[in-house]
Amino acid sequence: MDYFSLAFLTAVLQIIAIDILLGGDNAVVIALACRKLPESQRNKGIAWGVVGAIGLRIVMIFFALQLLALPFLKIVGALLLLWIGVKLLQPEDDSHDNIEGATTLAGAIKTIVIADAVMSLDNVIAVAGAAHGNMGLVVFGILVSIPIIVWGSKFVLKLMDRFPVVITIGAGLLGWIAGGMFVTDEFLKDHLADAPSWLHYVTAVVGAVAVVLVGKLLAARQAPAEPAPLVDLAKKD
Repeated sequence: MDYFSLAFLTAVLQIIAIDILLGGDNAVVIALACRKLPESQRNKGIAWGVVGAIGLRIVMIFFALQLLALPFLKIVGALLLLWIGVKLLQPEDDSHDNIEGATTLAGAIKTIVIADAVMSLDNVIAVAGAAHGNMGLVVFGILVSIPIIVWGSKFVLKLMDRFPVVITIGAGLLGWIAGGMFVTDEFLKDHLADAPSWLHYVTAVVGAVAVVLVGKLLAARQAPAEPAPLVDLAKKD
């Protein structure tokens, strides 16, 4: 991939968007893990925790890129991305109650790295799909997104709260990546050798639309029903 091409820039923007959408919880985890540290050690805990978490994530994505070269695994990865996109549109719940603050610098770093590893499976799969096998692209995209996640997370979260369409667009992006990933699986390459060049875009659009429609439908079903109006008993007398 040409590092100055439109395809490269598009992939970088996709990776940054994925990191922002799926990595918003990282800032919360970092804050919780470092909240019991002395004031003088908090910045160190945040810095080294981020370095460790990002390093581990790059290693995980490297292995994911290798695995996606095997037959059927891109199909599985695409299905997982579709599920992640649908899940992104569901009502949020607080999943950080089990993140305990550490009293030592090493403990805080360990907590951040472990929590990030557990929480970043969706991020790893999505970034691997957007990178198209280019590890340099993965590293560049993540490095660019680090300051956005760590220092700009509050702004991004407020933006998402104020404009819910940003979440919908992000979910659609995951569906788009999933649709494109599905038809590039090693198992399907021979079967789709004579397929038209635009098939990739069709499946990408289908994936994006499917995620948004299914996600919105499930979210509507989970929305709490409005309470029935109270009957004024006094009027009945």
